[in-house]
Amino acid sequence: MTKPSPIINRVREFREFHGAMSQQALADAIGVTRQTVIAIELGKYSPSLESAFRISRVFGVGIEDVFEWKDNSLEQIKR
Repeated sequence: MTKPSPIINRVREFREFHGAMSQQALADAIGVTRQTVIAIELGKYSPSLESAFRISRVFGVGIEDVFEWKDNSLEQIKR
């Protein structure tokens, strides 16, 4: 069983907000397959940094508006 990605995203939310953009339209805009967009949205795949920037640019927002790092292991190390 694969461990869920510590990167959470709001890709689906941004797609819906931008005129109900399809997964295929987003995939075409950033140069990946529709299956990759699906995996990103489901948190099963973390996009490359380049793809993350492309996604944020499509929506006209900063990368941290779309993606967030949720990793509790860093908090445990600080203790």
